[in-house]
Amino acid sequence: MRRQLAAFLAILTVLNGLIMLVAGPLWYQTVPGVPDTGPFNPHFVQDIGAAFLVAGLALAARAWRPRYWPAAVAGAGFLAVHALLHVVIMAGGHAHHPAFDLLAIVLPSAAALYSAFPSQGEHHA
Repeated sequence: MRRQLAAFLAILTVLNGLIMLVAGPLWYQTVPGVPDTGPFNPHFVQDIGAAFLVAGLALAARAWRPRYWPAAVAGAGFLAVHALLHVVIMAGGHAHHPAFDLLAIVLPSAAALYSAFPSQGEHHA
């Protein structure tokens, strides 16, 4: 089940990264709360898009080959730190769209961490 979850999250994360890389302005205007952060910065959006792309590919590696779980942990680690930043913003009362942050950022990152590690008894050597 963890591999299937990793595959699902990999698809979403890779798609997000690709959209950020090839259609940054569209991504910027479409994602709730993003336009509230200031003017569009194409280099910044592309840098973050690259990080999402790599994180998604790391989760895909876990789904493809169980022994690649350490790569998935690294990718999920990026997603978790990103989510932690959003949790801090929400706790401080500064989130513009806390429900979106929780459903689209925090919960998927927790699921990514869960899916990255091998389950007990799973062959991963």
